[in-house]
Amino acid sequence: MADPDSGEISLFVCDPRCVMPLEPGGLRVSQTLGRRARSGRFRIAFDRAFDAVVGECAGERSTENRSWISEELRTLYGELHRRGHAHSVEAWLGDVLVGGLYGVALKGAFFGESMFSRPQLGGTDASKVCLMALVARLRSRGFTLLDCQYSNPHMHSLGAVEIPVEEYLARLERALALTDARF
Repeated sequence: MADPDSGEISLFVCDPRCVMPLEPGGLRVSQTLGRRARSGRFRIAFDRAFDAVVGECAGERSTENRSWISEELRTLYGELHRRGHAHSVEAWLGDVLVGGLYGVALKGAFFGESMFSRPQLGGTDASKVCLMALVARLRSRGFTLLDCQYSNPHMHSLGAVEIPVEEYLARLERALALTDARF
């Protein structure tokens, strides 16, 4: 993460760690969200606008929730994307990007980095619909770990759980031992 004031990049390790269970029932989808996802309102795409998604995620949200995504990190994530390791999920309303998320995939683990939505452009729940698409893709492709890093009320409402770092590291080791999972 980059310090919003200095730009200095440092490693931050959460304990406990927040993960989204990939087992059926792990992701909580409300009736309203389920209807919105099934409505076809959003066109969901993968890896079509990676740099734009990271750029939207890097925007300042509030004085309490400042961006940790510096220009240097944006460049590094872009390079990971070009090498096939970083991926985006996008929600489009017509030709307008109204929500998305991105992260890094390594073997059977996906490390969710950030997400955004633009309700003022018609993107209400767009990032949540992207998360639904991500979970479905990870399940179908043999992933076993979706790392959400930080715990927050938004992710908890969707079914994310906190686990002790020791358990996280054991799950991570098992996920990195998988050789057939491909994003």
